[in-house]
Amino acid sequence: MPGIPTKCRGDYLCIVLIAGIFWLFFLAVAVQCCYAFYFFRHIGDLPPATELPVNARRHVSIIICARNEAANLRKNLPAILAQRYTNEAGKPLYDVIVVDDASTDDTALVLAQLKSVYDNLEVVTIQQDAERDLKGKKFALSKGVEQSAHDWLLFTDADCMPAGDRWLEQMVAPLAAGKEIVAGYGGYYHRAGLLNAFIRWETMHTFLQYSTYILKGKPYMAVGRNMACLKYIVLKAQRSELWNVVPSGDDDLLVTAAGTADNMIVVAQPSAFTWSEAKGTWRTWAQQKRRHLSTGKYYNDNIKLLLGFYGAAHTDAWLCFFILLFTAYWKAALAIMAVRCIIYWRNWARTAAIINEGKLIIFFPLLDLGWMIYNLAFLPYITWKNKNNWT
Repeated sequence: MPGIPTKCRGDYLCIVLIAGIFWLFFLAVAVQCCYAFYFFRHIGDLPPATELPVNARRHVSIIICARNEAANLRKNLPAILAQRYTNEAGKPLYDVIVVDDASTDDTALVLAQLKSVYDNLEVVTIQQDAERDLKGKKFALSKGVEQSAHDWLLFTDADCMPAGDRWLEQMVAPLAAGKEIVAGYGGYYHRAGLLNAFIRWETMHTFLQYSTYILKGKPYMAVGRNMACLKYIVLKAQRSELWNVVPSGDDDLLVTAAGTADNMIVVAQPSAFTWSEAKGTWRTWAQQKRRHLSTGKYYNDNIKLLLGFYGAAHTDAWLCFFILLFTAYWKAALAIMAVRCIIYWRNWARTAAIINEGKLIIFFPLLDLGWMIYNLAFLPYITWKNKNNWT
């Protein structure tokens, strides 16, 4: 700037830069608050539990894809095979199809032992040298769907324990009411440690997002460890050009291919949850997340835009906030962030009450800040990298 001393020019640019950071911070918080009011505040609108009269029940196939899951099947499968879902004569109205995908441990032995006890257990075995026309887990999934002779399907994983013996009934009840896709909640057991707390927090955050998006008629995902749908929905998804682009992501790609504003619902009753052990190390958890996040780039464009703006606003808000704490704007920044955190704390508290994770709330906003670091760390996998295996 001609005529202005160098020191003054530097001070002026610094003032402009700091003011710009403040207004970016204000805009980011405003965007976050818009998401909170438009989407997240509706978490309390999730439908209540519904009874499914015996005369409205239809036969269900529960499909589990397993590779080297002997220990988990021994632990969890008996509970899945003991669901209270029968006809008027008391006969089970469901079968459990376990697809043994080329396991090299004792999976086959465990399944043989359980099959000798439970008549409604079916086993599909895929040999190691089998020719595969689909990537990763999708090949095993397709074999399970082929084996099913029924229109109502319920999906879970070998490491999942149903919350109780009414899990099956609760998850398929909306199918009887006309819905075609039912998204459930798959939680993780509470264990000591920061990693476990953050995994549960991130799972709760994901549930808050996809549940309220579904309520607003914008479905984009479900969790494959607890999801029900009609058989034709799976077949429709399998015909999609996106179905075989990545080895995993069958749940999200199914919703992308076949979910609509009217055909999908969330079941959020504790009796309909499944529970799993979270990963025990940061490394194994990161590997799991890289696989899960590789599907996001294939969401519909409007969903990617909404999720992208939300993630960017979240990151910008925290980064700008820390910078502003060392400027003359620190009081205003504290006040604005306090308002933002109160709004979000209310939504988190309501969500935590629904999924029985109330203890996590005492760590807010530490875990909320951790989610910013999570987004930055996994950005390459959200945007372009693919994971080539499903295990």
